[in-house]
Parts: sequence; C-alpha cells; structure tokens
Amino acid sequence: MRWDAQSLTADVPQDTPAGANTAAASGPAPRPAVPALLPIAGLLRSVSTPEFSGVTFHEVTAKSVLNKVPPGSKMPFGWTINPYRGCSHACVYCFARKSHTYLDFDAGLDFDSQVVVKVNIAEVLRKELAKPSWTRPPVALGTNTDPYQRAEGRYALMPGIINALAESGTPLSILTKGTLLARDIPLLKRAATQVPVGVGISLAMTNEELAAAVEPGTPSPRARLRLISRLREAGLPCGVMAMPILPWLSDSDEDLDALFGALAAAGATGVSAGALYLKPGTKDWFMGWLAAHHPHLAGKYRRLYGDGHYASRDYREWLASRIRFFKARHGFQDTHGFSHRRIAEDPRAEEAEYPPGIMPTARPTQQTGSAKGPRGAVRQSQPTLF
Repeated sequence: MRWDAQSLTADVPQDTPAGANTAAASGPAPRPAVPALLPIAGLLRSVSTPEFSGVTFHEVTAKSVLNKVPPGSKMPFGWTINPYRGCSHACVYCFARKSHTYLDFDAGLDFDSQVVVKVNIAEVLRKELAKPSWTRPPVALGTNTDPYQRAEGRYALMPGIINALAESGTPLSILTKGTLLARDIPLLKRAATQVPVGVGISLAMTNEELAAAVEPGTPSPRARLRLISRLREAGLPCGVMAMPILPWLSDSDEDLDALFGALAAAGATGVSAGALYLKPGTKDWFMGWLAAHHPHLAGKYRRLYGDGHYASRDYREWLASRIRFFKARHGFQDTHGFSHRRIAEDPRAEEAEYPPGIMPTARPTQQTGSAKGPRGAVRQSQPTLF
C-alpha cells in the first residue's frame, strides 16, 4: 500500500492555514471530503486509504503533548498523553466521544472515523520532559482514546513515547484494547528496568459475538486474553479494566464467571469492573445503537439510567455483589477496583480505583494466581425492578 498516494489533501506547509489546500481525492472516498476550512490546529494533511476504509486521519503538529489532569479529578494519576484523538475501535459505549466535539466533529460517526494524529509527539515530548520544571510524576496513556488503535501500526508513535518517558526517568502506564501492544513488549521490558511501568488491558466480556457488535474495531476478546498471557510471560504486570459491564447483555452469572475465569487463566494481576457509564455525548449514541439492535432493552435502560449518566445505586450494589463473588471464586479476592469494592454516594469516587498492575509500581506486581474460590454458592438472580 502506498500511503502517500492516498492523500485527500496535499501536504500543507506549516505556515499555510489549516485546510487551505484544494487537492482532489485520489479515488472514491467512503464519506464526504474533509471540509475546506477544517478547524484543527496544526493540520498538515488529511489522509484516507483503502486499508482503513471509512476512516480519515488528520495529521497535525502538536505544540504540547503532556496534559495536566484537573486538580478536582479523582483519577490516580496527574498527567496524561494522547497520541490520537478519535478512535477507530468504534466502541459504542466509549466515554471519550464528547471530546471530539471540541474539534467541531460529532460524538458519533466522526469519533469513529475522523482520527487526529499528533505526528510530532515524540519530539515535542522530549522537549517537555527536558524542562527543569518537570519533576517526573507518573504519566498515563490510554485514558481518553486508545494509543494502540489500528493507526498505530502505520504511525508507530508509541515507541518514541515509551523511550522518551523511560529515558527521562518518568514512570508510565498504558491502558489499551489493542493487541499491537505486543510489538512493544521488548521496549516495555527495557523501560521497566529504568522506571516503574504499569500495563492494563481493557476487556469486559468474553462473548465474541457481543464484542464484535459493541466494539467492532477492536481485537477479539480471545486475542486480548492471549496478549495478557504474553505480557505476564514477559515479566510485565497486567491489570484488567473489565469496563463496562452492560446491563442485561454481559452481567449474568454465566457472563461474569466466564470473564473472571478467563482473566485468571490468562494471569491478570488484578481486575476492576463496573457498570456502563453513559457520559454526555455517549448516551445518545449508545441508546441509538441499543434501540436498533436490542429494542426490547431500551425501556429498561431508560429506567435504569433515568436522566443521569450512571446506573442506579441499587443496580450498582447488585452488580458489585456478583463481581465480588466471582472475583473470589477465581482468585482475585485480594485485589481492588471500581464499584465492586465499595459503592459511593458520588459514583465518580468509584472510578478512582485501578487494579494492581495498571498503575506503575517500583517492581512488577506478581500474578494473583488462578486458584478457584468456593464454587456452588447459591445463585443470586439479577433484580427485575431496574
């Protein structure tokens, strides 16, 4: 494939206003061409290729790449890096969808198909890390959009980021659904000899058919389980974010038993799990998908979420009890994370719980093991009043 031959817009000199080129598309485009005055700061060009049918990549030069987490946040990290904005994983429940509206894109199809790529990210990062004011606090990647989405196979931004952070003495953590992470296992092993490194995989279901429907651009659950095993075999930690658990779709005892059993067998160092969170910008998109694919559940979801973004406290308490049970059954009883640890008056407090393995620690966390807890406990059916 000749990537450069597929430009929707010609290369634009850096002193040319973004979108000020008029080159025609090379071949038919799966969606309308990019608007002539697309308001993306630092835009160099927009690219579409047959390999990524339906997706346009907007290559930009970033002025700054280290993002300070707001002081009021409950997240267990203070700085983040996002090599990409938008995500071709196209998860219908993705909480980050609203962030795309800040670029005058929509939170639905545009989020899935209009991906901004910070092509100079490693160069800018090295400059920022070299500043005397940088005190080397941990930096998290994958907190907004996935750094190992399919485009990373072309742009290869992560090796430069990993090396820059490690060489500067900055601890780092990565959360991803992308099995392309396996490419960088040697880099992460080397980085772990220089700085604390945390690694996390997002995996909330083992049902391949459901995953293909709600996460159409992601590697399969089976592939992500293999990645967890590869990370552990390489001596790296690997926590799992089992988020989101989907009411009436992936929250049955059979679903949870299969999920935690598979994660234990793969060697996950810890697991956090919790119910679907329908943030503004995500709720309308997800509910539209639900109405189209599971119309019988639309009314239940409206009652469960009401006018808010979190499932009702009753549901979260019920789910927490089932998660605690299946974590104990599969050897994760000593790990923590999200709503299965406690139910807070403010649901946002539950989100600050990350499982062992994801956050960087001085030494890789040892595997929790896959020893099974007591089986045969009385089944607790899902409440029917939500």
